Amino acid sequence: MIRVLSMLAALALLTACGETQLNEAPEDLGAFQARVTHVYTDKALQWPLSRNAEHSEWTAPIENALNTRLRRYDGAQQYDVAVTLEGFMLAPPGVPVLFSPKSAVVVNVFVYDVAEKKFLAKKHQMEIFESTTGESAVLGSGHARTKEEQIQGLAINIADKVEEWMAEQHEKEGWFAPRAAADSASGTDAAAAETQPAG
Repeated sequence: MIRVLSMLAALALLTACGETQLNEAPEDLGAFQARVTHVYTDKALQWPLSRNAEHSEWTAPIENALNTRLRRYDGAQQYDVAVTLEGFMLAPPGVPVLFSPKSAVVVNVFVYDVAEKKFLAKKHQMEIFESTTGESAVLGSGHARTKEEQIQGLAINIADKVEEWMAEQHEKEGWFAPRAAADSASGTDAAAAETQPAG
């Protein structure tokens, strides 16, 4: 039995990954600038086995992480981004290695183009897990981390995954691409023509 546990512990250490950091390098988001960021947690479902957590405990950590990641972009076009927390499971203490579930959340993401007055994404759903380190892989998240640490780690991962997904959409779908300069130039030319006296 001891040999089996040792093997499982070694495997967990090998598969563990580093924790996502709040200050990681920015992505390519084109002309993106966040006008407003919204976070809604009031209707989130607490799933079975989860540690107890109030909805209000989630709001500030997610808001802080989302603002830290998205408000560093200073593009010329404004967008609103909203994240709604739909459900969560904060891993409780369990039997290390044998039963050490990861904490997880489900969120919906909304991205609104202010100038175009349309949604680029409406209720895009994402399932996000907490990062695994060597300690949490062996001991289990419920033993290695407090509830507050689990929430903070998940909040950072939410912001990270949202930012990465938006960058993917920029690359694949052209989100946040700079508007053609001709659009603004033609508007200026038209305005100038109107002010010219008739010849």
